[in-house]
Parts: sequence; C-alpha cells; structure tokens
Amino acid sequence: MSDIIKVTLIKSGIGKDKKTRATLRGLGLTKLYKTVSLKNTPAIRGMINKVLFMVKVDA
Repeated sequence: MSDIIKVTLIKSGIGKDKKTRATLRGLGLTKLYKTVSLKNTPAIRGMINKVLFMVKVDA
C-alpha cells in the first residue's frame, strides 16, 4: 500500500448537499479536474469513499 493517494475531481459539486461539498473542500478539491496528493490515512480514505462517485483515485 502506497503512502500517497492522488485524487482528481471529475464531477462538479454544484447541486450536491452541504456535507458532500464540505468533504470535497476538506480533501482540497476546489475546481473541476484538480488533482491533489494526500496521505493514505483511514480518515482520508473515509472521505474519499463518501465522494467516490465524483472523484478518480490513483494510488
């Protein structure tokens, strides 16, 4: 298991509920097709699982 996860926002947060938009902001995903590198922790993985339908994950 790698220590870094790359997450890309592929679907807009417009029209989604506040919790989903807050999760995207917490991950650092503010614009469409923005990619961020995050540490592979249980908290980050939980946030990714909540918005998995909106993001692309590369290990």
